[in-house]
Amino acid sequence: MILLDGQPALSAFRLERLNARLAVVAPQARVRAASWLYLVEAAPQATLDRPLLAQILDAAAGPAADFGADELWVVPRLGTISPWSSKAGEILRGCALPVARVERGQRLALAGLDALDARALRELHDPMTQSVLHAADQAAGVFLHGTPAPLARVALGADPLAALAAANRALGLALSLDEIEYLAERYAALGRDPTDAELMMFAQANSEHCRHKVFNAGWRIDGAAQERSLFAMIKHTHAATPAHTLSAYSDNAAVVEGSEGTCFAPDPASHAWRAAPASIDYAIKVETHNHPTAIAPFPGASTGAGGEIRDEGATGRGGKPKAGLTGFTVSHLRIPGLPRSWEAPRELPLRMASAFEIMRDGPLGAAAFNNEFGRPALGGYFRSFELPGPDAGLVRGYDKPIMLAGGLANLRREHVDKRALAPGDAVVVMGGPAMLIGLGGGAASSVAGGESSEALDFASVQRDNPEMQRRCQEVIDACRALGEHNPIVSIHDVGAGGLSNAIPELLNDSGVGGELELRRIPCDDPQLSPMQIWCNESQERYVLGIARELVAGFEALAARERCPVVVVGHATAERRLRVADARLGGHPVDLPMDLIFGKAPRMQRDARRRASGLAAPLRLPAAGIGDDLMRVLRHPSVGSKAWLITIGDRTVGGLCARDPMVGPWQVPVADCAVTLLDFEGYAGEAMALGERTPLALIDPAAAARMAVGEALTNLAAAPVDSLAEVKLSANWMAAVAHPGEDAALY
Repeated sequence: MILLDGQPALSAFRLERLNARLAVVAPQARVRAASWLYLVEAAPQATLDRPLLAQILDAAAGPAADFGADELWVVPRLGTISPWSSKAGEILRGCALPVARVERGQRLALAGLDALDARALRELHDPMTQSVLHAADQAAGVFLHGTPAPLARVALGADPLAALAAANRALGLALSLDEIEYLAERYAALGRDPTDAELMMFAQANSEHCRHKVFNAGWRIDGAAQERSLFAMIKHTHAATPAHTLSAYSDNAAVVEGSEGTCFAPDPASHAWRAAPASIDYAIKVETHNHPTAIAPFPGASTGAGGEIRDEGATGRGGKPKAGLTGFTVSHLRIPGLPRSWEAPRELPLRMASAFEIMRDGPLGAAAFNNEFGRPALGGYFRSFELPGPDAGLVRGYDKPIMLAGGLANLRREHVDKRALAPGDAVVVMGGPAMLIGLGGGAASSVAGGESSEALDFASVQRDNPEMQRRCQEVIDACRALGEHNPIVSIHDVGAGGLSNAIPELLNDSGVGGELELRRIPCDDPQLSPMQIWCNESQERYVLGIARELVAGFEALAARERCPVVVVGHATAERRLRVADARLGGHPVDLPMDLIFGKAPRMQRDARRRASGLAAPLRLPAAGIGDDLMRVLRHPSVGSKAWLITIGDRTVGGLCARDPMVGPWQVPVADCAVTLLDFEGYAGEAMALGERTPLALIDPAAAARMAVGEALTNLAAAPVDSLAEVKLSANWMAAVAHPGEDAALY
């Protein structure tokens, strides 16, 4: 391992701000200096050109200084590979430097080192993504190479329910009792014990995130059976007004009829860019990424935006993301050094970022991914809300935040519908390598904030690499440019549950099974177990079905864009999923498809209405409302949102028709976002948000109506021809099973 000292890591301003935070918890301690430290591992049997390496890294060419007695080193969390490492490693290898891996840490020189406790160390690093080293020899752990962890089996024994319940707790599967009983029955019929890979796969595929169990549940309200599920009510809106909708509730995003325009793309034969007339439709999608943002705000919000972008790109047989939106709801900010009269002190959840940390880092993460990918974020919202409830000790707030990510993409009419894979068609993984990232995130999002263990919280932390996702999108764009000759039969983004959810979905949608080889999956961590390889949620990945005769052409497109693709298996006529392991032997997964996607017991919700006790009349002070007015204007939900807008480039892509900042002095914020269909005409799309969550504490139905009303009045700023052309994508969040909340949601 080579260690190189770099340039100062913090400006004087940032160093001063860090010391101000540190002084609150450790007054005797102070960071005197912070500089970059580069850790480099050469490829086997290779010699590095150190002067060239130092020049590219902007580091000193000589050996790094010894570990000082007053120092700490902050490095990426041991056992992980940072996004910076992935990007820097590719750059160095592109400069003919045979680097196996490079990481970047900070060398911190401190006064009062002995005064640092665990709370003070938290001010110096993020324990979810970083580790603190107290000696130079600990740096070897950054590049520690281990052996593959084994496949585990859960012995059902004489009491299968107890064994599965124990696995449910240990692996953080968030399975219900009905699902545990279902698995016990199915494995009894198979006559064998389940593997941890199979259980984790089932949990992710059947999580609230993926299956919407609450929204598909049967409901009783105050003892009366309800005719429709929540999802049935939602789908009823489409059944009643299907006009202009081309695809709904069947793909990664809904597709709406667009307009005639020109598609600017390279000619498949000459490779010259040209504009050709086409019917251009658009996909709309909004989703949330709450749990990862609560644990690690920057990567959580970043991958939230990235995951929504992948949903758009994986719609139909390939979409082109155009513009996005982001939103945040948190509890009171409690900005250090800036107390507000409405903020009462209280204990905050452990292991979850504070509202201030979320809003300090989360918007930057979302903006960074959008911009680095090449998509402008043109809309959004922000609310800070917290209110004592009518019951003693109850506080309504958003310690587990809402991180909203949405946007729109364009599709060609001939690519709106996915096609069915035929037996023998290739199953392809496109994008970055597998790492221990986001493990169990689908299940983690299905439990209440703070209920999972620290190890499971860390496992669900994700990492962002928008540059890799951009390469994947370039491959999708190249396939889209081929029109009817698009080699993509079907495509899914890799999100919750990783490949263990995406590949079975790809196969199940076509009514086929699959034969796969686990060790063909690109993997950057040699220590991963079969379950971890199969189920991790490493970002910037897609799974595709490619017709067998078109695989070579598809691989050539990917090679041109320097985008990793690998054929991991093929579709089979038998409806069975078999995943072999050439390294450790056996089959980590060998299940009939109907076990994964079969009719697990339907959830039943028995809810009772409960008065909120918050509908008290407004009483204004006799002395006037001047002070109250100033408090309202200072509240983050009311004050200027410019700081959330100016952190990103709103013109990237060249099709933004309405910048979020309005007027000659760019002070007001636009009511809606407007994008152009192409570079020649004046047709396009408009999107607007509506949000009224606090009102739901008094009247949930009124809150929903007000949110829709706000979205429509915001959209009125755009020249929309008819209300029939307006389509709604809605998101609901609730504290499920809390008294009164289920009924309020219904």
